[in-house]
Amino acid sequence: MDKKTVGIIATVLSALACGCAAIISCAWGVIGVTGTPINITSGGDQYVDTMSPTVGYVLLCLSVLFVAVPVVVGFVTLRKKRAPIVDNEPIPPAS
Repeated sequence: MDKKTVGIIATVLSALACGCAAIISCAWGVIGVTGTPINITSGGDQYVDTMSPTVGYVLLCLSVLFVAVPVVVGFVTLRKKRAPIVDNEPIPPAS
């Protein structure tokens, strides 16, 4: 495989994985920050609880990091490499 093809595949896979994680993290972060009650059903009993706003802020920060990962992967794998400097001049003899 060509290096560019591997870079494109890595970018797409990281975008899918991190994109899904970012959406879920952002949704739960908003729920935590706003203090929306969460219904928990366990063994036939139903509880209503809220998430700590601190956890919500942490999840929102994580969602920003999850969005940044595919951008960095794409930049690193798909950027053009510098052409090596080739000097065709002979090396002068040592004096």
